[in-house]
Amino acid sequence: MILPTVILPGYFARGTDYVALAEILKQKGIPGAIVPLRKLDWLPTLGGRSVVPVLRLIHDTVQGVLQKYKSDRVNLLAHSAGGWIARIYLGDIPYTIHGDVTAKDGVWQGRDRVASLISLGTPHVSQERWTKRNLDFVNNNYPGAFYSDLKYVCVAGKAVYGKQWESWLAYNSYKLTSGEGNTWGDGITPIAAAHLAGATNLTLEGVMHSPRSPGLWYGSPEAIAHWVDYLV
Repeated sequence: MILPTVILPGYFARGTDYVALAEILKQKGIPGAIVPLRKLDWLPTLGGRSVVPVLRLIHDTVQGVLQKYKSDRVNLLAHSAGGWIARIYLGDIPYTIHGDVTAKDGVWQGRDRVASLISLGTPHVSQERWTKRNLDFVNNNYPGAFYSDLKYVCVAGKAVYGKQWESWLAYNSYKLTSGEGNTWGDGITPIAAAHLAGATNLTLEGVMHSPRSPGLWYGSPEAIAHWVDYLV
């Protein structure tokens, strides 16, 4: 029996942006829920501030899904920044770098309730000044596919090559993320940043970053077919 799946939206995205993805999974016999984020919920995290408000919503959603489906674990399906935020949720080291919570309240230890983490277009590294602080916490404390008893699957898209004058947005986004703009990615996240050492790393041709992108994105049926079997 496939475990229920909790979908975690990307940065400044709303839970409602992922309803179509959740419906496709439901039709495949995969139950679950979307972390009910609104744009307002992201406001306290702007400028590289603490993501504790998002972590609390993840925790509440996971607990609700475990109870609803009488399961002891879930899959986490995390898009974009949701992937590195999920890695904080999994951990047992206090996330107190912003001074907004105590050590006791800064630990979620979600690995006890999660069987697999599938990240879609997640920038697992960053050179950007503000984001780097949070991501350095993640990568210094939980490098790569950190927990050996948990399945990590990292999915990258290969749709746009960054060129400074021809694909300005992709070039600058890639450069802020990985330090290199002339590379392939999904238009926002470069392939190199979307993969983790020790994980099952997939690269999907022609797949764009966002549900609002033209053409295929990670939640399109054609793309889902490449990663859905990794749900446990």
